[in-house]
Amino acid sequence: MRKDRKNPTGAGAIIAFLILGGTIAGGLMGQPSAGLLAGAALGALIALLLWLRERRQ
Repeated sequence: MRKDRKNPTGAGAIIAFLILGGTIAGGLMGQPSAGLLAGAALGALIALLLWLRERRQ
């Protein structure tokens, strides 16, 4: 195993919390499905940005 590589950052928890938070926020506004989709999209975007950041290093 190469020692020059850093440990990768996991984004699974971020995605899960944003999906849950989006569903709760959407539910409070009467649109839980829209909140779930918005949370999933935001979580996927953050995961992609983390992956791109680590790929450059």
